[in-house]
Amino acid sequence: MRFLDEAKVYLKSGDGGPGAIGFRREKYVPFGGPDGGDGGRGGDVIAECASDLNTLIDFRYRQHFRAERGGHGAGARRTGRDGDGIVLCVPPGTQILDEDRRLLLADLTRPGERVLLCRGGTGGRGNARFKSSTNRAPRRAEPGWPGEERWIWLRLKLIAEIGLVGLPNAGKSTLLTAVSRARPKIADYPFTTLAPQLGVVSAGDDAFTMADIPGLVEGAHRGAGLGDRFLGHVERCRGLLHLVDATGTDPLAAWRTVRGELEAYGGGLAAKPEFLALNKCDAVDAAVAAELAAALKQHSGRQVFRISGATGSGLTPLLYRLSETAKADRTAASLEKEAAWTP
Repeated sequence: MRFLDEAKVYLKSGDGGPGAIGFRREKYVPFGGPDGGDGGRGGDVIAECASDLNTLIDFRYRQHFRAERGGHGAGARRTGRDGDGIVLCVPPGTQILDEDRRLLLADLTRPGERVLLCRGGTGGRGNARFKSSTNRAPRRAEPGWPGEERWIWLRLKLIAEIGLVGLPNAGKSTLLTAVSRARPKIADYPFTTLAPQLGVVSAGDDAFTMADIPGLVEGAHRGAGLGDRFLGHVERCRGLLHLVDATGTDPLAAWRTVRGELEAYGGGLAAKPEFLALNKCDAVDAAVAAELAAALKQHSGRQVFRISGATGSGLTPLLYRLSETAKADRTAASLEKEAAWTP
C-alpha cells in the first residue's frame, strides 16, 4: 500500500430539509387547519480514528465529501427524514487542521475517538408551527438551514515509541527487519526508504513500536535530499535511536550532521531521550569499533551500543534499554491520565 501522510479535503454537511405547507382536508373535519410538517435535519460530517489504517491513501482518490440533505416535510404533520451523515475514517495519529494549516481542529490518537467537523443544517418549520390565534391558516414554511462547509488538511504523524534516525545507508531498515516483522526495502544505495515504516519489537515480555524514517542529510531542514518532511513522524516518539555507520568515512561527523538537523527542525526532537548505536560493527575490526564508540561517547556524552543489524550481535541489551524507556514513559502517561481524570 502506498504511503500518504498529508491530504486536503472538502467537507459539506447536509442542508436542512424544507418545511411543508399543508391543510387538513378530511371529510367530516371542518376547519381542519394547517398540518404541514417540519423538514428533516441534514447529515453531519464526522472524523473517526480507526485502528486498521496506517496511511491517508484513501483521500488521494477522493477529496470531496458531502453528507445527505434532510428530507422534505409533508402533510399530516409528517417530519422529513434526517439525512445520513458521513464518517471519515483516519489512522491513529492524524491531525486535522483548518484550511490555513495553522489552527489545529483535532488530534486523533486513540482508536474510536470521534470529532464533529461539520454540523448538519436544521430542518425548516412547516406551516403548522406558525398557527396562532390571529393567523389560523398560515401559508408560510421555512426552507431549512444550510449545512456547514469547509476545506481541511489531514496530517498523519505516526505513533511510535522509538524513532530510528540516521544518515542514508546507516542500516535503519536492516535493523527494523532484524528486530520486527516489518519488511522495508533494503538496498546498497542511499534513500532506499522513501516513506516511514513501522514495526513491533519484542523485548522479553514487553513490546514496543519502532518507526524508521527516510535518512537525513546535511541541509535537510532547507530541503536537501528528502528534506525534513518525515521528521514529523518522530515528534510523538518517546525516544530516538540514532544509528551511526561504523564503515562510514567519518562516523563522528555523521552523528553531528543528524544531530544538527534534529535541532534545526525543532518540535522538541532535540530534547527527546537519544540512544546511540554504532551499527555494522561486524564489518570493521573490533579495535576500530571500540575506538569509534569511545570517540562518540566522549563527544555526545551518551552510552554507545556496538551492534550489527545484519548479524544481530549486540541487539539484546539495546532492545531491553529501549523497552525500559518505552515502558517508563508509558507508565508516566498512564499516571498523568489518571490524575487528570475527575469523577
